[in-house]
Amino acid sequence: MEAPALMRPRGVRLLDNSFLVNYIDFVKNAPGEAAELERHTGFWLRFVSNHVSKSFARKLGGSGATVAEWVILRELYGAGGTAPSGIAVRTGLTRGAVSKLVDRLVRKGLATRTDANGDRRFQEVALTARGRAVVPKLAALADRNDEEFFTHLTAKERESLMAVLKKLVAANGLKTIPTD
Repeated sequence: MEAPALMRPRGVRLLDNSFLVNYIDFVKNAPGEAAELERHTGFWLRFVSNHVSKSFARKLGGSGATVAEWVILRELYGAGGTAPSGIAVRTGLTRGAVSKLVDRLVRKGLATRTDANGDRRFQEVALTARGRAVVPKLAALADRNDEEFFTHLTAKERESLMAVLKKLVAANGLKTIPTD
């Protein structure tokens, strides 16, 4: 079988062999051939996302909180007391997942769970004073993580990247907040 032809956009010249590293950008797959992973936008999104998330998880490691717990803590910080079902709706997590995460936060002394109106079916979850104090510290870790990963982009590039990602979220009706 012949190798795929090297395709170049009009007006683009290969200056030397160093551009061969990027040849994949120009290769057109023959029918029935499988595209290289690196040809897929999703590959690059996942590649960066995984590394950003793992770095954040490492930073959180010393705090005793997980990324998923951070999501719940941040939701509670903004909402005050709220029903677990409301957290599930806002985060896109299942009620069962929220319940388990809240249980962990209660055991760690970062949140409280109380029955609303004396009825166990209706509960309210809120941050404890300790939980409220820890959220800004964890937010600072999240900010530092973003800064470390995206420092190579200009402010305009970051703004453009955020706009494109938000457009994809809206266009695809995405609602689940990533927690891992």
